[in-house]
Amino acid sequence: MNPIQLAHSPDADDIFMYYAIKFGWVDTKDYRFENIALDIETLNEEAMKGTYDVTAISFGMYPLIKDEYALLRTAVSFGEGYGPKLIKPKGRKLKRNFKVALSGKYTTNAMLFRISYPDARPVYMDFLEIEQAVLDGKVDAGVLIHESILNFDERLEVEKEVWDIWEELAGKDLPLPLGGMAIRRSFPLNRAIETENILIEGVKVANERKEELCKKLESDNLVRISDKMLQKYLDMYASDASVQLSPLQLRALDKLYEIGYKNGLWDAPLRTEDYLIPKEYEIIRNS
Repeated sequence: MNPIQLAHSPDADDIFMYYAIKFGWVDTKDYRFENIALDIETLNEEAMKGTYDVTAISFGMYPLIKDEYALLRTAVSFGEGYGPKLIKPKGRKLKRNFKVALSGKYTTNAMLFRISYPDARPVYMDFLEIEQAVLDGKVDAGVLIHESILNFDERLEVEKEVWDIWEELAGKDLPLPLGGMAIRRSFPLNRAIETENILIEGVKVANERKEELCKKLESDNLVRISDKMLQKYLDMYASDASVQLSPLQLRALDKLYEIGYKNGLWDAPLRTEDYLIPKEYEIIRNS
């Protein structure tokens, strides 16, 4: 068996997309996937060190690791009219240099937030701590991500949706890129293609057997939310649109990287398709 480290977050969408493989519902050929669950900012930081074979990342940090990792076409999360939320105590007006809690320096939402609010003073913490930090007055506001956007304290209100920031920067016709997967460039090409195909099948099977998989994830206590809230969250971030990158999603990623380049976050523009695993090899080999 060829072991492959598969690093992902413990959030419901990632667990959903990878556990069809873990439960043995997908043919993994001669590969053995070793699941490693860490919060997304830790994964971003570890990706910059080249720690894991295959890893979840925030799309907004990919240009920083493009020479070491190729992007995968699957297990992608985009917002379609929704996404992370900037929240604050109800009725409070934020000053221009307000103190804000973000879920990590390298997350996509942090990238877009800093561009839109250049005078704000960010502090970084685990996303599970952000809501309480705002309630306790440790920060003036915070950006909620993952499941926390669905159910937060009634003493808080939304100041701005990151979706609205995205539309202001990118226009109104593109989904909001949030996170995806990357694979080491040191993998032999045929092995990288096989790995990607297995992961694609895993996300596809997860969606085909969604009800069954959700029940198992809940009964095994593998997710933090359940019932209708779990279904709602998965419909947002782990749906059929997560199986493979679409042309529209590729355009959105290109726009994200164009925005980052224009704002001086990296020193060269990036065309997403140039950083995917080349499928032509598989076609030629099998012809």
